[in-house]
Amino acid sequence: METMKLRAHIGADGILQIQTPTDLKDTSVEVVVVVQPLPNAEVAASEETVPQYNAWGKPTTKKSISDAIAKRLLWSIALMRQLRREVTLDKTSIRSMIEEGRRF
Repeated sequence: METMKLRAHIGADGILQIQTPTDLKDTSVEVVVVVQPLPNAEVAASEETVPQYNAWGKPTTKKSISDAIAKRLLWSIALMRQLRREVTLDKTSIRSMIEEGRRF
């Protein structure tokens, strides 16, 4: 028997969703659930998040991380387009390279 103590949040729809990994697979189990509301002070303390900072000491947020990913993606796309322009050969260059290759 394994006992777990979890904290969860019941949304506005009134549905409690619990997802937890176990070592058991393909077997029947008995589950006992005790729902006990937390005091407001405990709820506020558990919902506080510890701020995280990036390499430059600025606080990170979901928006800042999303913006950084979007900027990196746009930069990568621009770099690929530039590389494609630099590497692309016209038909005459390809023909001359084939002729030059035949000489060797």
